[in-house]
Amino acid sequence: MKVGILILMALLIDPGKIGQVNSLKSQAKAAYLKGDFKTAISKYRTLVDSLGVTEDEVRLNLANAYFEAKDTANTAMAYQPLTQSANTKVRSVAHQQLGVLSNRENKHEEALASFKQALKADPTNEDARYNYEMVKKKLEEQKKKEEEQKKNDPNQKEENKDKQEQNKEENKDQKDQKDQKDQKDKQDQQNKEQQDQQKKEEEKKQQEQQQSEEKKEQDKKETPQSVKDKLKEMEMSEEKAQMILEAMKNQEIQYLQQNKRKASKPKDRTKPDW
Repeated sequence: MKVGILILMALLIDPGKIGQVNSLKSQAKAAYLKGDFKTAISKYRTLVDSLGVTEDEVRLNLANAYFEAKDTANTAMAYQPLTQSANTKVRSVAHQQLGVLSNRENKHEEALASFKQALKADPTNEDARYNYEMVKKKLEEQKKKEEEQKKNDPNQKEENKDKQEQNKEENKDQKDQKDQKDQKDKQDQQNKEQQDQQKKEEEKKQQEQQQSEEKKEQDKKETPQSVKDKLKEMEMSEEKAQMILEAMKNQEIQYLQQNKRKASKPKDRTKPDW
């Protein structure tokens, strides 16, 4: 039964694809050994992305090529999934390389933890062991140095506290300055809006005044010549005559309104209209 399954799988695999995969593996390895890491990365990515190769060895080689090319971001992303590999040696190398990256960034605690995981996965990984001991020693020396500084300078703790308080005050001052600036900007915006509104109202008022003057000027022009002559004989200016006409007009409107308010006497239908 198992033989039958193996034969069926062999029949389903495209021989052309197998040849292409093997060729790319050889080309990628050759480029890597020559130090042409850019070409090696390109070949390995084709294997993984285009041909769907999922072998941990191929993915590890891709991560190593990124590492040698000093592409830190892609290196970390390529090694991280391999820390879950079922292959203990692959898993150990992935942890080891992540530890190297952390150590380069002076993240010694993280580096020590990664090297420890590498040894846990594969106790025979001598590179991981060496790096673990080196970083451990570095941390011990750093801790010892800090303790000596604290011992030689008992006021160091107090100075650190003062420095923290100073930083706190500086941060508070910066926040206050920012708040003041925001408040000032808000006030300036309100003032600008108010000025714009006042300007619009003044323009509207000037426009209305101009229209009124234009209307008065038009009324003067439309006054008949005979009326002008009579006003001249009466020694009355057109402005004064206009004022008198406006007053008479207002009195007439007032008279009409008063007559409307008076109740009209009902008509006697028994009497004739005459």
